[in-house]
Amino acid sequence: MALVINALMFGVEIVGGLKSGSVSLLADAVDFAGDAANYGLSLAVLSMGLLWRARAALVKGLTMAAYGVFVLGKTAWAAVHGVPPEPVTMGVIAMLALFANLVVAALLYAYREGDANMRSVWLCSRNDAIANVAVGAAALGVMGSGSAWPDLLVAGVIAGLALSAGHSVVRQARSEIAAQATIAAA
Repeated sequence: MALVINALMFGVEIVGGLKSGSVSLLADAVDFAGDAANYGLSLAVLSMGLLWRARAALVKGLTMAAYGVFVLGKTAWAAVHGVPPEPVTMGVIAMLALFANLVVAALLYAYREGDANMRSVWLCSRNDAIANVAVGAAALGVMGSGSAWPDLLVAGVIAGLALSAGHSVVRQARSEIAAQATIAAA
């Protein structure tokens, strides 16, 4: 279910981000696509041993960090070349995405303290809900100021969340891989 919700919201946010000209909405759309892929990978390795789940989490953590770097680059480009986005479309889609992410987060709440693989799924959903609130706030900021800066600031925050979560998952996955290597060597 989480996979389907994320795939659908990716399409909605891409269209909305392009229509509104919002960098933060496009950043969130790319994140939805990454989450859908991460959920698929998590399901694929769910029944495998901890070493395989940790390896999958390592890939996911690196992907999250790469996404964060991409969003930072897009934000910098938009800061130099961008114009203010259309805030109404941006805000409506952000609230729709928030609802979708709260449903997914509720479904995954029980897995927030699991192994690196399951923790990465929870962190993706948590970060998405936070990002949706921030995109909604940015829409209000753009509406009130007529400036692109609230949108650009939120895109930067979304990038920071992705980098932070990616770092956390990579660190935990590497620890789990090292622990499994120690067990295998014994």
